[in-house]
Amino acid sequence: MMEEEELEFVEELEAVLQLTPDVQLAIEQVFPSQDPLDRADFNAVEYINTLFPTEQSLANIDEVVNKIRLKIRRLDDNIRTVVRGQTNVGQDGRQALEEAQKAIQQFGKIKDIKDKAEKSEQMVKEITRDIKQLDHAKRHLTTSITTLNHLHMLAGGVDSLEAMTRRRQYGEVANLLQGVMNVLEHFHKYMGIPQIRQLSERVKAAQTELGQQILADFEEAFPSQGTKRPGGPSNVLRDACQVANILDPRIKQEIIKKFIKQHLSEYLVLFQENQDVAWLDKIDRRYAWVKRQLVDYEEKYGRMFPREWYMAERIAVEFCHITRTELAKIMRTRAKEIEVKLLLFAIQRTTNFEGFLAKRFSGCTLTDGTLKKLESPPASTNPFLEDEPAAEMEELALEKGDLEQPKKPKAPDNPFHGIVSKCFEPHLYVYIESQDKNLGELIDRFVADFKAQGPPKPNTDEGGAVLPSCADLFVYYKKCMVQCSQLSTGEPMIALTTIFQKYLREYAWKILSGNLPKTTSSSGGLTISSLLKEKEGSEAAKFTLEELGLICSILSTAEYCLATTQQLEEKLKEKVDVSLIERINLTGEMDTFSTVISSSIQLLVQDLDAACDPALTAMSKVSFQEVLPPERRRVSTGGLSRSSPVAPVGSLVLKAPIEENGALQEFPQVLS
Repeated sequence: MMEEEELEFVEELEAVLQLTPDVQLAIEQVFPSQDPLDRADFNAVEYINTLFPTEQSLANIDEVVNKIRLKIRRLDDNIRTVVRGQTNVGQDGRQALEEAQKAIQQFGKIKDIKDKAEKSEQMVKEITRDIKQLDHAKRHLTTSITTLNHLHMLAGGVDSLEAMTRRRQYGEVANLLQGVMNVLEHFHKYMGIPQIRQLSERVKAAQTELGQQILADFEEAFPSQGTKRPGGPSNVLRDACQVANILDPRIKQEIIKKFIKQHLSEYLVLFQENQDVAWLDKIDRRYAWVKRQLVDYEEKYGRMFPREWYMAERIAVEFCHITRTELAKIMRTRAKEIEVKLLLFAIQRTTNFEGFLAKRFSGCTLTDGTLKKLESPPASTNPFLEDEPAAEMEELALEKGDLEQPKKPKAPDNPFHGIVSKCFEPHLYVYIESQDKNLGELIDRFVADFKAQGPPKPNTDEGGAVLPSCADLFVYYKKCMVQCSQLSTGEPMIALTTIFQKYLREYAWKILSGNLPKTTSSSGGLTISSLLKEKEGSEAAKFTLEELGLICSILSTAEYCLATTQQLEEKLKEKVDVSLIERINLTGEMDTFSTVISSSIQLLVQDLDAACDPALTAMSKVSFQEVLPPERRRVSTGGLSRSSPVAPVGSLVLKAPIEENGALQEFPQVLS
């Protein structure tokens, strides 16, 4: 009976737990498992056969049963836990339902608020619709009134402008014209209206008439031909200049051009090419004339022209352009009459005048591109760096060899540099030729002085004294370089460098190399090897004390010239234009002085060898057995004994490698 009930319970349970395939698939996806007990098509018989495939496996039946019971117990615990956890699900569900109902009620209130807000917004729009219309009307009305006021001002201003122009009331016109032009800017977008376009054309016509009328007034006051009006500048012209500032810039430029042309017309007549005062010897008169004109302008017309026109500077600049053209023309015509002193005089006066202009004016009107400001050279430590005015200090520094004098700050560039003096550059060949001639005479004088006075007395403490002529030569070079750099930093500096190179070589050969004592050695040069290989019968040249002093003096002078020539090259590169730096090269001249140094040293070595030769020869003939005490004489017939004090030295010399030039070949003979 009990078994039947259990079977019925199992059948009912299986019927209840029979799940649809979709549900079963979903469970497998959510809780994947490889356990056969979790499969939907579980078969108990197959599962048991799997656990006990043979009779021998039944021996472990107790262990398997225990595992299954343990698993059943765990499942019961899990089921119990789940069932207990579901006891409060109903209460939680009711609570969640209540909260959802409250939220729905809140959403209903929010919808009511939104509907009321939309109704309020619609109501506000209906209320403010008329206000917006009134606001637009007010804005348009304000714009219309402003435009009408501007139109009234424009129409009245144009009428007043035309009337004042006819009466030449330039003081009132200057203020009115600026206001009319400002008002007219507001009507640019209304130019399609015929009346506005007509007013704009009347304003342009008034500006054109004003410009022509002002030019006519200036022409009448400052005619191109004839004398100036006795009344001089007037308030009318001063006000006319204020009006010209507002008009087309071409009107202002035309006024400036005509005034300057009339102001300098007398200059062109006084300093014509056929006049005596036009030549370079009276160049001071040109600059004195323009200085008087500038003073005259300040007294008579300084208040007539606006300060921002810079009329005084424009007059000076135009004078410089005219002067440069006229001087270039007359120098081309009378090129054969140009002498060095005259050229330098004219250049000096011109550069002084350019300095005067730089002190008085700012150079803001130099916009024609004819000038080029000089680039400030980098700092240097060569001996030619001192400023040009300190000529005496420079000469003293060169003579003493003080090559690192403190440097003064460089003056700012002169914007007027070269504005007139540039015309002298094509004629600087006269200066270069003069320097060539002067340097040739200087070298000849050095040669004559050396023959007459001889070398300086040697200083036993410091070696040979430097020839004073080399310091004089470099002082003269310094003066020439500074003077030429003030005249031009272009091709003339390259030509001067060529002259420097020529006379550096002449000084090296005529003064230094040419005065070295003559020897009987071959022209191939002296070497220690050649000196040591001379025959015993030939006597090497020996020099007197005076000749040795001369060689030392020439050696010291050549070293001084070598160092100073290198620094001269650096300074020339600083002075010349950047594009010409590569053409400055004094390497050949420095090599020449190096050759003189080498020849001097060879002569000194030759004299030293000649002085030591008798003593070395005598030493080679001395018998060491006679010189040494008896107890030290242990020299065998086969050579030196090891106990001899000379033996270590002899062994070292005999074992020393013989050089190719044979410098050590004689030493074994000395100790033999």
